[in-house]
Amino acid sequence: MKKPKHHIFICNSFRLSGEPQGVCNKKGAPGFMQYVEEGILDRGLDAMVSSTGCLKVCDRGPAMVVYPQGWWYGELTEERVDEILDALQEGKAVEEYLLC
Repeated sequence: MKKPKHHIFICNSFRLSGEPQGVCNKKGAPGFMQYVEEGILDRGLDAMVSSTGCLKVCDRGPAMVVYPQGWWYGELTEERVDEILDALQEGKAVEEYLLC
């Protein structure tokens, strides 16, 4: 398996029991998985997307993290995801959406 240049993690609020709970899941994070995957393919990005358990930023969810850069984004919308993926093509972060 070839290691991707970027790995995008989307919080789906899974707890140790495996049950999805919390803000990210309730605000539509599962739908972002497909949306981000399609955005990666449309842009030809060398990236993969994975679902995560709770990222502990519930007050700013839905949230995602881009590695290896370590960029944490919150309050995702489809429009924000598009901007983030467009910037990722250029190797840049969208500063105004970064959580830290």
